[in-house]
Amino acid sequence: MVLPVLVVWGCMPEITRGCADMTNASSTYLSIVIGAVVGALITWWVYKIQKNTTMTQEKTLSRINAIEESHDKVLKSIEIFQNHHERILNEILSLDKKIDAMIEAIKPEK
Repeated sequence: MVLPVLVVWGCMPEITRGCADMTNASSTYLSIVIGAVVGALITWWVYKIQKNTTMTQEKTLSRINAIEESHDKVLKSIEIFQNHHERILNEILSLDKKIDAMIEAIKPEK
């Protein structure tokens, strides 16, 4: 069925016998087939590159999220540590004031 349809468009030496050279019709068909194959290969190549890029981006984002979570934990630990040191400093200053007051109370007047 395909052969009679193609014969209508002209002599195609690739399909029919007895043709001297390639006609415009067969040249067009051959160009369409080659274009489709090249287009399919380029599309597959771009798809593969984009897929690899997407996978790399996903890995990078998951690493960034893990680092961000770790960073948050470290910041919370530092905040707790800083609050603890601040309380201890306040206690030391309070003791210092009490000691100074006791020394003033015990000090003999001149």
